[in-house]
Amino acid sequence: MSTTTQSPPAVDERLARTSALTRMMRRPEVGALIGAAVVFVLFTVFDTTGKFASLDGVARWSDSAATIGIVAVAVALLMIGGEFDLSAGVMVGSSGLFLGLLVTKAGMPIWPAIVLTLVFAAAVGALNGWLVTKTRLPSFIVTLATFFSLQGINLGLTKALTGTVRVSGIDQGAGFDSARAVFATDFWDPYKFRVSVIWWIVMTIGATWTLTRARFGNWIFAAGGDANAARNAGVPVARTKIILFMGTAVSAAMVGIMTALRLRSVQAGQGVGQEFTFIIAAVVGGTLLTGGFGSAIGAMIGASIIGMAFIGIAFAGWNTDWSFLFLGLILFMAVMVNMFISRRASGGRR
Repeated sequence: MSTTTQSPPAVDERLARTSALTRMMRRPEVGALIGAAVVFVLFTVFDTTGKFASLDGVARWSDSAATIGIVAVAVALLMIGGEFDLSAGVMVGSSGLFLGLLVTKAGMPIWPAIVLTLVFAAAVGALNGWLVTKTRLPSFIVTLATFFSLQGINLGLTKALTGTVRVSGIDQGAGFDSARAVFATDFWDPYKFRVSVIWWIVMTIGATWTLTRARFGNWIFAAGGDANAARNAGVPVARTKIILFMGTAVSAAMVGIMTALRLRSVQAGQGVGQEFTFIIAAVVGGTLLTGGFGSAIGAMIGASIIGMAFIGIAFAGWNTDWSFLFLGLILFMAVMVNMFISRRASGGRR
C-alpha cells in the first residue's frame, strides 16, 4: 500500500507575517537615520572646537539644514509624485528679488509684498506643472528652461532697475520688524536657534500627515508609481502634479523671503545651484528617483546630514573647499545603504 505525502498548502506572501524589524527596515528614512548618526558621531570625534555636539553647534548646523530642508521636503513630495524641479534653487533668488523690488521700487509695505511674492511663486509653479502635464515633456527639461529664464530675468531686470545685481534697503519697508520676527529672527538665548527651524519642523509634520493620512497623499504615491493606472483608478494625476510643483515653488519662495529679511538685501545669483542640494537631501532621505516611494521625514533627515556636513567640516578644521566632495560621497553612500536595506527587507520575510 503506497502512501502519498501531501505538501503543505502555499501561503500567500501578502498574508505572511513580518517581524517588527523587517517592517521598520522597509521605511524609506531608515538608511538616512543610520547615516545621520554616523555623520554626527564622525564630526563629534573630529571637532576641534568642542561645540559641534553642544546646543551651540546644533543651532549652527540646524540653521544650515533648515533652509535646505524646507524646500527639500516639498521636493521629496514632488519626486514621490514622479517629477523633478530644477528651478527650485533659482526661485529662492527670484522670490527674494521680487520681494525686494516691491518694497524698494514700488514702495509697498512688507506684508503685502510677501503675499504677492508667494502668489508669484505659486504662479510659476503652476506654469511648470501645466507645461509638464500638457506637453508630456520630461519635467527636468521644462524646469531647466524655467531655471535659465528666471536666472536671466533676475540678472537683467535687477541690473536695469537698480544699476547693480543687488537689491538692498529691504529693511526700510513698513512692517519689516514684524515680518522679520516671523520669518528671520532667532530664539532660545544664548544658543540663538533660527526661527526657520520651526518652519522646517512644521512643514515636515504637515507633509508627513499629508502623505500618511490624507487622500492627496495617496494620489501622490499613485501618480508617481504608475500614472496611467492612477488615471484609470480616478486619480486626478495632472491636478496632483500641478499642486506639487506649486508647493515646491512656494517653499523655495519661503526660503527666499527668509533670506531677504535676514540679510536685508538679495543678490541676483542667490540660490543658484541649490536645486541639486534639495534633490540630494530628498534622495539621501530615501526618496526614489523613479517616483512612488519616499517620505518627508527622510528628506528632513537628509537635510540634517547636509547641514551637519557643511558645519562639521568647518568645526573639524578641514578645508571647506572639499565640502562638495563630501556631499557627493554622502549621496553615493546613502543610495547604496538604502538599496542594501530595501533588498534585505524585501527578502526578510519570515
